[in-house]
Amino acid sequence: MSENPRLRPLDFQPVTHLGQQMWYLRDPLQLTPYQLIMPPALAQMLMYCDGTRTATEIHSAFCRHVGQQVDFDLITDALEQLDKACLLDNAHARQVQQDMLAAYRAQPHRPPALADLSYPGDPQALTAALQAYGAGDDLNGWQPWHGRGIISPHIDYQRGGPVYAKVWRRAETAVAQADLVVIFGTDHNGSAGSVTLTRQAYATPYGILPTDTALIDKLAAAVGEEAAFAEELHHRQEHSVELSAVWLHYTYQKLGLDPKPMIPILCGSFHHFVTNGSHPADDAGLTAVIDTLQRETRGKNILVVASVDFAHVGPNFGDNFIMDQQRRTSLKTADDSLMTAILNGDAADFYRQIAAVQDRNRICGFSSIYLMLRYLQGVHGGYRVAYDHCPADPEDNSLVSISGLLLN
Repeated sequence: MSENPRLRPLDFQPVTHLGQQMWYLRDPLQLTPYQLIMPPALAQMLMYCDGTRTATEIHSAFCRHVGQQVDFDLITDALEQLDKACLLDNAHARQVQQDMLAAYRAQPHRPPALADLSYPGDPQALTAALQAYGAGDDLNGWQPWHGRGIISPHIDYQRGGPVYAKVWRRAETAVAQADLVVIFGTDHNGSAGSVTLTRQAYATPYGILPTDTALIDKLAAAVGEEAAFAEELHHRQEHSVELSAVWLHYTYQKLGLDPKPMIPILCGSFHHFVTNGSHPADDAGLTAVIDTLQRETRGKNILVVASVDFAHVGPNFGDNFIMDQQRRTSLKTADDSLMTAILNGDAADFYRQIAAVQDRNRICGFSSIYLMLRYLQGVHGGYRVAYDHCPADPEDNSLVSISGLLLN
């Protein structure tokens, strides 16, 4: 192993294996089928895999940390397993990533990653499931809506299905009238402030949602080809765009219409703006994307979707409190204020509210909603269609808040 071992960005999850507490090292990109678990004692060596130490130096630092001599072979074996699973940022993992990206681009379209996992892969079974989520929804008095923006969840259908059903059912007229649909989705593994494109069309169990590749090319040119596609592989498994795209395609099916082109855009974290005092309005790359999108779609009937969730709070997300009734009421008040800013089309106020509390509620749609509001350049009211708290642990001590909004 010639390079100093450096761990790739991973998701560490506690698991129980053979009755013992372990750490599961989850690779968000799933570069290999290997899944590694490590006992907590050995997992402490990972803090030294930062690219500044050789295997020998990692061994020495680990031994000092645990206060006893550990067999060097234990460290080298662990590093070999990390390398085999492509969990180290090295030439091996980069080559696998390049090969995987080439294979992704060589496909005729992006296959639905969650079909038969999160929702039925059979179109008839999927239609039955989506119809069931809307059972009991009363459209009495609802007039056809001709608006421009949708706030849709991206949580799994099992928890968020009724909210999806309510918002997409009421958006049918706008979907039918749109020349182009732009979906801003949360990139759960995206780098700070990233906007990631793909030329691949998204497939669903209903067929293919075409992309406007000419517009994607113009967006890529605005920010630079390398930046626009640096994290394109994230589209392969990211669920945020997919889960709204399925409802979009279902709506076309329901209306008997061929789908119009779609632009899928993954949006990385805004956390760095909050912590370092800068602002996305001053980011040249983000501004270039929004300006280009506005210029190239001027005069067209565009429907914009932010495929997002709101708060992620409680012990399951690292908080030291449970979401009791008082906290749930307080959270609803905070979310109500954010929804008011959204329905006012006020991107600056939406950002200010989240930044003022250091994003303590972990708004999963922070960047996507902000960029959507920037693109729309003013919203003239709209409708609060649905709001819900979804349980995020078996005890219901943690929750994810979701919403369905229609923006005029």
